[in-house]
Amino acid sequence: MKTMMQTDFKDLGPVSRGKVRDIYFIGDYILIVTTDRISAFDVVMPNPVPSKGSILNQLSVLWFLKTRDIISNHFITADVEKYPEPCQKYAEELQGRSMLVKKATPLPVECIVRGYISGSGWKSYKNDRTVCDILLPDGLLESQELPEPIFTPSTKAEQGFHDQNISMKRAEEILGVDIAQSAKKKSLALYTRARDLAKQAGIIIADTKMEFGLLNNELILIDELLTPDSSRFWPADCYTPGGPQPSFDKQFLRDYLISIGWDQKPPAPELPGQIIAETSKKYQEALARLSPVLK
Repeated sequence: MKTMMQTDFKDLGPVSRGKVRDIYFIGDYILIVTTDRISAFDVVMPNPVPSKGSILNQLSVLWFLKTRDIISNHFITADVEKYPEPCQKYAEELQGRSMLVKKATPLPVECIVRGYISGSGWKSYKNDRTVCDILLPDGLLESQELPEPIFTPSTKAEQGFHDQNISMKRAEEILGVDIAQSAKKKSLALYTRARDLAKQAGIIIADTKMEFGLLNNELILIDELLTPDSSRFWPADCYTPGGPQPSFDKQFLRDYLISIGWDQKPPAPELPGQIIAETSKKYQEALARLSPVLK
């Protein structure tokens, strides 16, 4: 599969570009094309990561199918032959890295579940023992498993800006109590299912970010699901609380960018070939480990 930085399928209408995905609105459907772009600290890097788009697409499809009993999702098919006729001329580019989905109205809040204390959650905990106004036990170590998973929503920032963690109370103000509570319940159930399945593959899912939308006033799961882009995946056999962990996600890239002193503002620096290759390898291993337990 060729490396793809972006698409420009003019016959499919205007394209909306996210950090990683190119989105086309086709009648009542949405075509999501997952490119090989990679972002870190909410900034898109100038170099693509080979195989990344197809891996993210495959994992999302597998997770969507594996969790349909918990909540409905927007996934229709990843079989290009079943896409609308205008898509067929682009079949080669779409194969393996795209999906056709239902059109829903995204919630303006991202739903994050943390089973372990890491990343921005660890920074917040060190400050005042809380994450999103949730008081946690004293004496936790970095990367330690929490007594139980916690729901820590965030705002959605524009590209190039950082998402902001918010309290459940603030999420209820933005979404309404009923929708916020439902999103919390479903997020925790999805995380628990994924955590237990991933353990069978030797992977710890430290935390994950999910997105929901409304379709005919029903809450459904949208976007991507439980990928190395939206989650922290740690190898269980290397897990030692008390510091950062090895990972199968883009933490490796974040660590490199921190090491060179980048200020986390556009433009992003060019990535060395070794960093690109190692990042691609980590994504590939995540797929190789998870696929057997998700099929």
